[in-house]
Amino acid sequence: MLKLLKAMVFPLCCLVLWEVGMRVGHVESDSLAAPSQIAAAFYGAVLDGTILHRTSETLFTALMGLVIGGGLALLFSILLGLVPPFARLMQFSIEVLRPIPPVALIPIAMMVYGFGFPMEITLCAFACFWPVAIYGQAAIVNVEPQLFELARMLKLSAWAQVVKIVLPAALPRYFVGFRLAAAVSLIIAVTVEIAINPLGVGFELMKASQSLHPDRMFAMLLWIGLVGWSLNWFLLFAQRRLFGAAGMGVTRR
Repeated sequence: MLKLLKAMVFPLCCLVLWEVGMRVGHVESDSLAAPSQIAAAFYGAVLDGTILHRTSETLFTALMGLVIGGGLALLFSILLGLVPPFARLMQFSIEVLRPIPPVALIPIAMMVYGFGFPMEITLCAFACFWPVAIYGQAAIVNVEPQLFELARMLKLSAWAQVVKIVLPAALPRYFVGFRLAAAVSLIIAVTVEIAINPLGVGFELMKASQSLHPDRMFAMLLWIGLVGWSLNWFLLFAQRRLFGAAGMGVTRR
């Protein structure tokens, strides 16, 4: 708690200076609003249900994209890690497809799905696929060879090796990939909403900007930051509880 309070000192000082500057200078702008006005706009969005409704839309698309993209990547990475010929066969395709920004696929997704959840979920799934696949392949490649020798001695089937040896040994690094993919999925969801899809907090932020309501715009912007922070905190907490210091060791910088 003390660490959190120390971390809050700088942003609170910035907010106070921002408020004082707007009040003392009597600044009136179509693109800026005082923190007190932003807080009032946020309170209004909470009361009228906008925050809850829009956040549920964004989180639904981001989490569905994570589940679909991460699940497919999990299967794909197992093949990459356990079947070297398949990994060599797919190397060129991966290196060509992986750098494509998900937002560049918006025109294609629009042609296929139109507006709505399917289009946004597809783009989030594409974005989530690569972190999980790459981290997963690295995790499987680094599984101790002695474990596979033990599996051969026990005459385990290929499926039993995956379930009893590969996944338990690789799970901590897989979780790191899922945590990174969750952040990417939220970013893509909000970006698509701002750019074209009339859903979620991204669309609400864009609507506030176009209607010249900077107080509501900044309220949505700060709320997106809080949602992202909360999601990352929850996943870090889960990672500590599930894997302890060993699981955290692969993520510390």
